[in-house]
Amino acid sequence: MTQYEVKLRLLIFRAIVGLVFVGLAFQTWYLQATRGEELRLLADQNRFREIVLDAPRGVIYDRNGNLLVRNRPTFNLVVIPAYLPEDRTARSQVLAQLSQWLSMPITTQRSPGDAMALREPRPFPSGHSGAPWNRQVGDGIGGPGVLPPSGIADLVASASVIAPYQPIVIRKDIAPALAVRIEQELMNLPGVQIETLPLRDYVSGEITADVIGYTGAIPPEQMDGYEARGYAPNDQVGLTGLEYQYEADLHSTKGRETIEVDVSGRKLRTVGETVPPSPGHNLKLTLDLDLQRAVFRALERGIRNTEQRSGVAIAMDPRTGQILAMVSLPTFDNNLFVGGISLRDYTALSQDKRRPLINHAISGLYPPGSVYKIIPAAGALQEGVVTPNTIIFDEGVLWLPNKFFPDDPELAQPFYCWARQGHGPVNLVRALAVSCDVYFYQVAGGYEPSGFEGLGVDRLVRYAELFGMGQPTGLDLPGESAGLVPTPKWKRFNYAESWVTGDTYNMGIGQGFVLVTPLQMLNAYAAVANGGRLYRPYLMQEILDAEGNPIRRQEPLVVRNLLDVISPENLALVQEGLRAVTQEGGTAEEFDVPGIAVAAKTGTAEFCDNYPKCLDRDGRVKTSHAWFVAYAPFENPEIAVITFVYGGGEGSLVAAPIAAEILRYYFGLPSEADQAEATPTPTPPGPPPAGVTFTGQLLGTDGWGSAGAAVTGYMLDRRGLPVPGVVVNLVADVDDPEQEDPVIARATSGPNGQFDFTDFDLNRATVWRLEVPDYPGTLPLVFEAEQGYRYYVAYQGQW
Repeated sequence: MTQYEVKLRLLIFRAIVGLVFVGLAFQTWYLQATRGEELRLLADQNRFREIVLDAPRGVIYDRNGNLLVRNRPTFNLVVIPAYLPEDRTARSQVLAQLSQWLSMPITTQRSPGDAMALREPRPFPSGHSGAPWNRQVGDGIGGPGVLPPSGIADLVASASVIAPYQPIVIRKDIAPALAVRIEQELMNLPGVQIETLPLRDYVSGEITADVIGYTGAIPPEQMDGYEARGYAPNDQVGLTGLEYQYEADLHSTKGRETIEVDVSGRKLRTVGETVPPSPGHNLKLTLDLDLQRAVFRALERGIRNTEQRSGVAIAMDPRTGQILAMVSLPTFDNNLFVGGISLRDYTALSQDKRRPLINHAISGLYPPGSVYKIIPAAGALQEGVVTPNTIIFDEGVLWLPNKFFPDDPELAQPFYCWARQGHGPVNLVRALAVSCDVYFYQVAGGYEPSGFEGLGVDRLVRYAELFGMGQPTGLDLPGESAGLVPTPKWKRFNYAESWVTGDTYNMGIGQGFVLVTPLQMLNAYAAVANGGRLYRPYLMQEILDAEGNPIRRQEPLVVRNLLDVISPENLALVQEGLRAVTQEGGTAEEFDVPGIAVAAKTGTAEFCDNYPKCLDRDGRVKTSHAWFVAYAPFENPEIAVITFVYGGGEGSLVAAPIAAEILRYYFGLPSEADQAEATPTPTPPGPPPAGVTFTGQLLGTDGWGSAGAAVTGYMLDRRGLPVPGVVVNLVADVDDPEQEDPVIARATSGPNGQFDFTDFDLNRATVWRLEVPDYPGTLPLVFEAEQGYRYYVAYQGQW
């Protein structure tokens, strides 16, 4: 090689080295001057992370400071994809360890040769019982072919594309022991963290579920509205009950903290100023938890033997409108909704025809029956339709002449009193005491043959609205129904029919088109009890801050004063009639709260939800709801109670004992069950003397579950005590004048007064009679039997 070639190659080498240094210098300048800020941000993103600091949602207390709702710490296992090991083997080891601890598949993608694929089909366990994935693949509630949940690697892979530095939740609410174990191993688990969050804990559970409600994820259709108010997409919000009503007060404000992390994503230090979180405000309610439990137990016992096993009980302070207890059965456990309810549980609740997710105390609409009679009573007195001394004679039936053929008795329409034998001459106080239907037919709609002018539909509507019917009470709970006060215009619009006198008659006794909620009816009675003030009921007594200091207090609010329309003297007459209900001769004379004077009203409201099985052979409705309303003490009322049993039958027999048990608890008296254990059972009376008569009544029906039918009856004396030794015949009405009706069976009342006929053959007859042969003055009780039904009857003696 010549000297020239050597110098040339050296020159070329120097040129190349020079160009490399120029390129490196240019690249250094380019990165610093042009992309410096971008690269700094990327570096900071690896080093710094902003985390959200959660604060607890406000808790809820009863009026005595007992916790109804609290927050418990919950541990979520989260993974930050960017901090997982980049080496595939090391990453697989981390995910495999998590899979073992959580009993969760690494992946559900079964591609051949994938080392992390789920190797065999097996159930997918869940962190809570009843989860829809706790079964074999393809055997989900949604039917065959339901896809299993994603595995750990699947969740990580999907999040890595969207937000690799954001933590993703792998499993919510893991066991505390497992959370501690994982915390101890975090040094060997890069990218894995334990996140601690507060979770709702409903301490009183189903006892208060209909009132408290529950929280859950933000509904998609409401997401924009919540985000505009500063909520994050994954926030929990109140969905029902007080949780929804007071969401703005209970909701907490999140804080922010910027931290520096190491290569594994673990916190090194806090950077900058931390924005502290703010807990939600607490609620103190008007509910008394002990009374709520007592009401729940009383109602549960009271509906146990009814077909629907559904009812409502509410206790209110008539002096303020405070709700002391509110129970709707059937109900649900709101803890099922914490963290998300399983599909199985939600399906069971939502498909239950009794609608346990609905608070029937404020959302259920029912015909009120005789508890409605205080409204026409007060209106008739105030409008001068009747005076305290006005007497109307009740023969057990009122025949309303045909409007177009008034002189043809064949076309007259009968309106029956519940007591077919009638009540004789009654005034207003006695009409309330014995719940005389014929009296209130005429008070409401008048009676043209005698020239008696009633209130009429317009004035009846006005007084119904005065007492709060047809409008929400304003209770601080979502979902309250307004009820229905029908008018001629309403009937014309909905049925294309004219209003007739019979509609007014039915409205006067709380039947026909009238619909109310139990709370509406109780609020009306509370106004009568306190002397005319119709309050807006409420549940929230105080809102407290985290230190327990009051922020806002709810004061009693009078919606209207009945005394602006009704005179004190006329209201006092209504109160007198209600007091007579629980005295001798009243429909609830057996109602017993020792030492406490109680005013009350019974109600038995006909309804039909299973047409035509709800009708008897004459086309009359034979199924009814049981109502009872009471307040006490009569002289200075401090509690008002309403009990309602769906399809319960006679109000005095079914709903009244529930109210008695509630009032006994409230006034510190032993329940009847406690008294029965503490005192010897009185010896029942012997057979009644000759010449005594009994009055029979069909109480109701329930399912029998057999091809035949059955009858269960009770023989009672005037005090309601059992009468043993009375013979009752079951007679088939063969409807053949040439053949004597055969006695199919004979029963004798036992020591508890009960007699039974089981599985009698319906092929013998459709119409049947119960006769009491030893007491010929007793009228036969006629009924039409249907397959699969048991009929409850009661005979009460007149001695």
